[in-house]
Amino acid sequence: MTKTLSLAKSNLHPLEPFIQKLLGAEALLPDSESNVIEVVGILKSYGVVLDAYSKNLIYIADHQFLVLFPFFKYFNGKVTLPQLLRHWWHDRINFEYAEYCMKTMLWHGGGKMDEYLDSDDFLQHCQAAVAAKIKTNLPIRALNGLFPDFLPEQVRQLAYYSALGQFWRVMSDLFIDLSDAYDAGKVQTIPQVVAFIKAGLVAAAAIPISYAVGINGTSYELLPKSAGLTFLMDVAVPYVEAVFFRGTPFLGTVSYNAQADQISADQGRFEYGALYADPLPIGGAGIPPTLLMQDMRHYLPDYLTAFYQSNGRGLDDVRVKICQSFQKSMFCVTSASLQGLLPHPADTQDPREQATNHAFLAGWMDRLATSRLDVVQL
Repeated sequence: MTKTLSLAKSNLHPLEPFIQKLLGAEALLPDSESNVIEVVGILKSYGVVLDAYSKNLIYIADHQFLVLFPFFKYFNGKVTLPQLLRHWWHDRINFEYAEYCMKTMLWHGGGKMDEYLDSDDFLQHCQAAVAAKIKTNLPIRALNGLFPDFLPEQVRQLAYYSALGQFWRVMSDLFIDLSDAYDAGKVQTIPQVVAFIKAGLVAAAAIPISYAVGINGTSYELLPKSAGLTFLMDVAVPYVEAVFFRGTPFLGTVSYNAQADQISADQGRFEYGALYADPLPIGGAGIPPTLLMQDMRHYLPDYLTAFYQSNGRGLDDVRVKICQSFQKSMFCVTSASLQGLLPHPADTQDPREQATNHAFLAGWMDRLATSRLDVVQL
């Protein structure tokens, strides 16, 4: 008697073991005590940093609307001499990295939010807000007359400021809650970490994403609730696509010369995101994620600092270690995201639904084939 393979197993993928792990509620990262320490510890630090990033992005969107030279945008409306000194001494949160992520999302686009920002409905809302903002500003009115697409593009960018700020607000709370659950002994394994993050993402999936700005006492909607934008599909998924996978090529690491052909002309084939990054350059100046690693360094829990001190060069290469831990944590977040986005329940017994789930994960595994997935298995 001939045994016939099910649809899900008829065409094994080179990364089939990882597909089966995801279908079995496991993770792309191996389960070990050290991995749990690194992932939970770094996400605790990341949650604190995201809290600051989120507040500043939303402040810029709400209170720096069409301020073309926002010299004090990183001060959240509180400009004092001590803050200025810390800012000039760089003893502060590096909000530039938050803007880097926002601009990466804006550039790569994707999803309903990107579509809405190119719609006539958005343009009507945008023009009303712009007209109110520049009503008494003759130079900017002249600029708008000469270049009518300039200010709407600035408003699109401000919409991404707000949307990313709202997304990070949820993720900050989620990562802090994960840390609290770990401290309480409720989360002790990598699969439990992934399950916790997945539950948080699913719970927040339908949170509406909207944006309105107040001008002279009147509120102007720019991302109205009627647009139907939500947390998961319209912000979280484009964020994962833009920051985890695509990213942008870092200056000084590849040539931007078109003749050198070191950067793909197809944005969809970019592989500069967090899941592909080499931790060694991340420890140096001029690479955007270095700013994030520096920020997280200030908020490491004691147990993670002790873990770093007991390994290798101790804290001498702490930014590289932070990047390695952060990369592991992002593979956990990716695992949770993919499990949450499965077209059908992971334990479905329907062969066609199994095949659909398998094909969905196989498509993502194709993209992860050249990532650091094999390195984090060590």
